[in-house]
Amino acid sequence: MVRCAYVHEAVIVMQPGGSPNAPGGAIAKALCGSWDHPPPCPLAPHHVANRVVGDDVVLRVLFAAETTDEPRVRGLISEALSVGELTGPDGLVTTWRLKSTAAGCVRSSEQAHAVELIDRG
Repeated sequence: MVRCAYVHEAVIVMQPGGSPNAPGGAIAKALCGSWDHPPPCPLAPHHVANRVVGDDVVLRVLFAAETTDEPRVRGLISEALSVGELTGPDGLVTTWRLKSTAAGCVRSSEQAHAVELIDRG
């Protein structure tokens, strides 16, 4: 089967003192079993970008998956963010509340990165 590139977007509300990178770690853990593993990602090579906007963190997950795995990957991302907590490797516990999650579109500026993720599979 052939992999395609997809985007999943989410907005979370961070609790004070947490790391905006923690939700990306939670996503990696959900998709790969750990945020620290040798490449390639077993299910869906991915990249998580975050942007802090006030108390919100806007997440953009660019991932490559087989068409039949797309719903599963999106479900795992949403479930990981719904948990709302991650203990990082340094012991810092970060908590958040999921505000929204939805499919997005690959931007033209992401095309090269999307091809790279597809080729990792």
